[in-house]
Amino acid sequence: MVKGSPFALFLSRSRRFGMRPGLDTIRAVMAALGNPQDTLRCIHIAGTNGKGAVAAMLDSVLRAAGYRVVRYTSPHLVAINERFFIDGEPVADDALAAVADEVLSVIARLERDQGLEVTFFEALTAVAFVLFARARPDVTVLETGLGGRLDATNIIASPLVSVITRIGLDHCDWLGTTHAAIATEKAGIVKPGCPVVCGAMPPEALDAIRRVAAEKGSPLVAAQPWTPPAGFALFGAFQEENAATVKAVLDMLPFMIPDGAISDGLAHVVWPGRCQRVTKDGVTYIVDGAHNPDGAAALARVLGGMAPVGLVAGFCGDKDVSGHLRTLAPHVSRAWAVPIRNDRSLAPEDVAARMESAGIAGATPCAAVPEALSAAAAWARGTGNSVAVCGSLFLVGEALVALGAYPWRLRSSDANELLSPLSSLSPCGTEGNGL
Repeated sequence: MVKGSPFALFLSRSRRFGMRPGLDTIRAVMAALGNPQDTLRCIHIAGTNGKGAVAAMLDSVLRAAGYRVVRYTSPHLVAINERFFIDGEPVADDALAAVADEVLSVIARLERDQGLEVTFFEALTAVAFVLFARARPDVTVLETGLGGRLDATNIIASPLVSVITRIGLDHCDWLGTTHAAIATEKAGIVKPGCPVVCGAMPPEALDAIRRVAAEKGSPLVAAQPWTPPAGFALFGAFQEENAATVKAVLDMLPFMIPDGAISDGLAHVVWPGRCQRVTKDGVTYIVDGAHNPDGAAALARVLGGMAPVGLVAGFCGDKDVSGHLRTLAPHVSRAWAVPIRNDRSLAPEDVAARMESAGIAGATPCAAVPEALSAAAAWARGTGNSVAVCGSLFLVGEALVALGAYPWRLRSSDANELLSPLSSLSPCGTEGNGL
């Protein structure tokens, strides 16, 4: 497999990785491009958990209702094209490369003439706005990257609806150490007079968002429990919670969505790697990108209804790995630790030691994901049990490719914005597929 599309590799070598909150740079870039974002009718989504699933569901339902929809999400699991959806499909390589060349040319000029320093995510966001404006959609579904107030997507002026999904404790070094502080940052996407929908979340987080909405004169609706129609394509109680948020958003839109479109859209939504069931060669896998405490708790609730599973897991070192593993430990019989294709990856030996400390006996470090999946599959066939794969979206992408469950035509694997350019070109200690 090609280790990265030419576009993605060029972008990764040209842009600065990491995060630098603030809107001045992206505003300058978009002004130089003619402010195409001002032509878009957006549903803008922030939150800690569930915002990508909400975006995917809204995209699917709105298309089922006959609207032309584009969608911007992050990160990608395998290919950078996953971030840019037009009419229900990742954008084609040629179309993406053509817009990227144009945007990067403008960025190069601004960096040379004005001394701007444009990050990877800012560059991708600029590409998304240009690409989408030219597609002339009815609705743009737009997910923030990190936070809200200072996120590069937050230059849109008047969204159809601002959406804030469940707030949890993640990226605390950037966003704050309490639910209320994080919620206040996420609520930075709220615009004066524009309606706001909140998903289920801790009371202190909802109170913080209510205060921001009141200050801006923005009507706020808290999503209420709702039973998705039969045939809902996503698995897990937390996805039902996300579907309730989607229903509340649909009710706030200035146009009607037929009930049949809601049922059809939710039955056909594709959002891989989030508590996804995959069956291969007689073994059932639960593949989940959960990487924070709320995500681990949601996965534990799913595993609680099953016989103890085998666990294939890898983690980036800036996460609460021990807490994550302690949450899952009561539901795990065996475990295999793997590296993540990211320069923040914990070594498999370190992950295995933390598994043992968390109460998971028989943890085995593995040099690569395919090796761990093979060992876990052999164990599962011998016991009749299932295998859970979790700890990182980077790991999930690689696992889905290895299991033949990646849902889109695969041309290449691309670096993510949290990878450094050099580490993105060589996996952690082994050759293989995926991120």
